[in-house]
Amino acid sequence: MTSYDRPTTDPEASALADHPGGVSAATGARVPDAGPDTAGRQVTEAALFEAFGGVRGLVETVLPGLLFVAIFTVDKDLHVSAIAALAVSLVLCAVRLVRRDTVKHAFSGVFGVAFGVVFAMMTGNAKDFYLPGMLYTLGLALAYIVTTLAGVPLIGLILGPVFKENLSWRTRNPGRKTAYAKASWAWGLILLGKCLILFPLYWWADTTQLGWVLVALKIPPFLLAVYLTWVFLVKAPAPIDVFAEMEAQEKAEEALREGLATPGPAVADRPQEGPRHRR
Repeated sequence: MTSYDRPTTDPEASALADHPGGVSAATGARVPDAGPDTAGRQVTEAALFEAFGGVRGLVETVLPGLLFVAIFTVDKDLHVSAIAALAVSLVLCAVRLVRRDTVKHAFSGVFGVAFGVVFAMMTGNAKDFYLPGMLYTLGLALAYIVTTLAGVPLIGLILGPVFKENLSWRTRNPGRKTAYAKASWAWGLILLGKCLILFPLYWWADTTQLGWVLVALKIPPFLLAVYLTWVFLVKAPAPIDVFAEMEAQEKAEEALREGLATPGPAVADRPQEGPRHRR
């Protein structure tokens, strides 16, 4: 077992665990009751905000589809609606590029809209603009469920690098792995429920009905899944910062090499003993 596979322990946390009344054995000071601290909550919120794009990510996800269904509802023109949706996606992506922000959410939106536009143009059916996104949602729901059953919950793979823990939660932090599994189940079941609503509408409803329902279901299920993920993670053990561990190990190895490379005092420099006199 390597140093990165061994669980880490906090001496102060261990002391608190031995004193459930909230008194530190190390300092004798009174501490708050056990539970998620403010710092842990803030770190979790910031990580989720970064991973899922925050408010701008929601706007970039909703706006193209909203523009498509709004224009199509008014004039029933597939080409105008599709071009407008693609144009606004490109503008949103360009704004991120100009501001030098993270573009992964904008790029994913552009690709999603582009696939929808191409598919709808090829079939001539405006409802097919939404089909690639619906298939992606179904595939993502199954991915969350299957990876959780396999013991590698997808939400852990997504958030591990954000929390700087990578895959350490798999073997070194079982409580965190459990939280990731619960969160992945939540994402999978929520997205699967969304698909159970949308796919029947794809066959039975018209384009405008499907479009407005899809726009209405963009944000609420997403926010519910993010909220449940936050609930599970703030109650989980803190992430193990493997980057800090590697940096500390590299510094220790460098110090050891420098210590070995430093020569000891030369023989000639040692103080000479004076002549011994016989009594």
